[in-house]
Amino acid sequence: MKRFVPLALATLILAACGEKPKLIETVESLVANPERLNALRVECKADHAQVGDAQCNAVAEATRRRFMDSGRPPYADAPVRPPAPPVGTSKD
Repeated sequence: MKRFVPLALATLILAACGEKPKLIETVESLVANPERLNALRVECKADHAQVGDAQCNAVAEATRRRFMDSGRPPYADAPVRPPAPPVGTSKD
């Protein structure tokens, strides 16, 4: 029992000194801050393992939301022109 208490204390101290989880920036904050989004995109591309899956997934989702904006493609209002008639066809 006398050896258990110091061993347990040492274990608790070592556990408290372990790595703290990284804070992950939210998708909404990245959408609102395009400079930070671009910086994180570069970091994810350079070293995905160090940045982490969760952060890189948030970066990908923020990029998708910024591109798609309101869910409509950027050229949704562009007029659609009818196809040109074929050239060189005649009925003889």
